[in-house]
Amino acid sequence: MKALGIILAGGNNQRMDELSRKRAIAAMPVAGSFRCIDFALSNMTNSHIQRVAVLSQYNARSLNEHLSSSKWWDFGRKQGGLFVFTPTVTADNSWWYRGTADAMYQNIEWLKRCHEPYVIISSGDCVYKIDYNEMIDYHIAKKADITIAVKDMPENMDLTRFGVVRMNEDSRITDFVEKPMVAQSNTISTGVYVIRRRLLIELLEQCASEDRWNFVTDILIRYKDLKRIYGYKMQGYWSNISTVDSYYQTNMDFLKPDVRRYFFKETPTIYSKVDDLPPAKYNEGSDVRNSLVASGCIINGKVENSILFKEAFVGKNCVIKNSIILNEVYIGDNTHIENCIVESRGTLKPNMYYFGDGGIPVIVGENNRYGI
Repeated sequence: MKALGIILAGGNNQRMDELSRKRAIAAMPVAGSFRCIDFALSNMTNSHIQRVAVLSQYNARSLNEHLSSSKWWDFGRKQGGLFVFTPTVTADNSWWYRGTADAMYQNIEWLKRCHEPYVIISSGDCVYKIDYNEMIDYHIAKKADITIAVKDMPENMDLTRFGVVRMNEDSRITDFVEKPMVAQSNTISTGVYVIRRRLLIELLEQCASEDRWNFVTDILIRYKDLKRIYGYKMQGYWSNISTVDSYYQTNMDFLKPDVRRYFFKETPTIYSKVDDLPPAKYNEGSDVRNSLVASGCIINGKVENSILFKEAFVGKNCVIKNSIILNEVYIGDNTHIENCIVESRGTLKPNMYYFGDGGIPVIVGENNRYGI
């Protein structure tokens, strides 16, 4: 084992509106039966990284429940394993995580006890596939201090929510601006980093001594001229789900055959916790087209270009188009939903009409199925 993994999954994000009120972004459902963190965890196990820590904090209950058994990602082993670290009150510290660097610093003793020479640091809110071993080999070949996985984005895309980088002809990063008002490049950081473990410990201790807590601004940007920081071009699909619109678009992408084939048919595989649920049931009067319907769903109406997560119920004469229905939603008869996201475990009363025009509204139904 030449690397250990750290998945940063503790941040709060106001741009997700109602979707982040009761769960961490890393626990957001994706593609019918998965959680966002499944992609980072699967990349770790597919790259034969056997020791992985998940740093959780904000609204961590749903995420921690999902990670309650490590066997789903093949981390149930005598050596290594899956570790879930939340902020802990000690005699010396009573702080919550004040930033990504502080989250790692508060667990620095775990880093010191490990023996792997390299660390893979990944965000828990991105959907992608990557072989971390190829990135480590690139890091070694470049004799880099830090390697950042970067990706070229479309020219017309809004990059103000990303870290934007510029590289020279040798792929060394010469400029790094976090969330710029005006982007000078279309190459962004994907939130995946490779760094030698001893160097990470040194930088984290230096940051803590100066009351600096953010890994991007206080290490990557601050040291870009002092350390050899290189960019590794990521190929294939990559998406970040830090806003309602990006979450909606990422899920809609899974209705495209090439995206589904890339993640679910082509190796390596994406793994997730499996619930013991019956298959979806399509009753008389149902009409489902170009949609993903998860196990446990019961369909009595029309579903088109939509994603229904586990145990959703669609009543008679309902019409659902271009929408995302999260787990355990009950939709009453004669309800029309178009261009919307319906929050989990809600009840939508019969004869209702919901339509997203110009934006993607998040519908929060009543959590009372007996008042219909």
